Amino acid sequence: MHRTLSCCLLLLAMVTVSQAQEKNAAGKTEATHSSAVSSHAKETRLPSVETVNAFLHETFGYNPNLNWKVSDIKPSEAEGLAQVTVEITTPQGLQSNEFYVTEDGKHAITGDIIPFGSHPFAAARAKLEKEENGVARGPSGAPVTIVEFSDLQCPHCKEAQPIVERLLSEEKNTRLLFQNFPLPSHDWAEKGADYADCVGRSSNDAFWKFIQGVYDAQTDIVAANADDKLKGLADAAGVDGSKIAECAIQAATLGRVERSVELGNSLGVTGTPTLFINGRSISNVGTLPYEVLKQLTEFAAQDASASK
Repeated sequence: MHRTLSCCLLLLAMVTVSQAQEKNAAGKTEATHSSAVSSHAKETRLPSVETVNAFLHETFGYNPNLNWKVSDIKPSEAEGLAQVTVEITTPQGLQSNEFYVTEDGKHAITGDIIPFGSHPFAAARAKLEKEENGVARGPSGAPVTIVEFSDLQCPHCKEAQPIVERLLSEEKNTRLLFQNFPLPSHDWAEKGADYADCVGRSSNDAFWKFIQGVYDAQTDIVAANADDKLKGLADAAGVDGSKIAECAIQAATLGRVERSVELGNSLGVTGTPTLFINGRSISNVGTLPYEVLKQLTEFAAQDASASK
């Protein structure tokens, strides 16, 4: 359905007011991992920050309760389009939204850009196989690999965990890979990711116990007590919490978590939890009917077998 540019972008902004609860119910907490405005803007024909701000002012300036910040302008994966990321703040909170600008600078497009072709998910799957650095469980040669980008402080990730566990129990020939994706809006998520990375490198079994333990204790953890809580949970998982705490502040650990976040960003992850089923992105785990999630997994397995 075609809409006017003004109407589309008004909907883009007002989704923070009218659909914030719906997005959260869908199990997708918006992230703001975008860096400062990309240096690519100097190399490619992209709209300037000034132009984007002027556009937003003309479109949304009438609303005194709405503020915005241009957080990123970069070339889109779709040739000829610039991807603009804007953080919009309303009384209901902060949301990260994206739109796209044509190369001539005369039109903006809202909505998701999705992969297309005979094998639309192959590129994401190949990238994940090449760059993943998370902790895995399940058969190494399984026809289906589910990659989960997750944030240990995210309540929607906690809610999704039993769903993922049920899926793995019923689809035993499936491999799960956990990738850290701490959201900057969460005050102890990055520390949790650092601890998780270290636990995972110490013991695969301990990692999954640690993840479950953090989710179970999630509401009791705050920034002020995060180190103590996470050390205790590491001990309870079967590794030395003090050694894990020392590992968590090492530059190598911080770098591994950063690379995991960069991998998610490069694949269009904007919130948690996001699953990739053989490269196919699923972001609405919380509201997607379980049978559909199961069908997607079984279909991926059939596709993998047929392609051999």
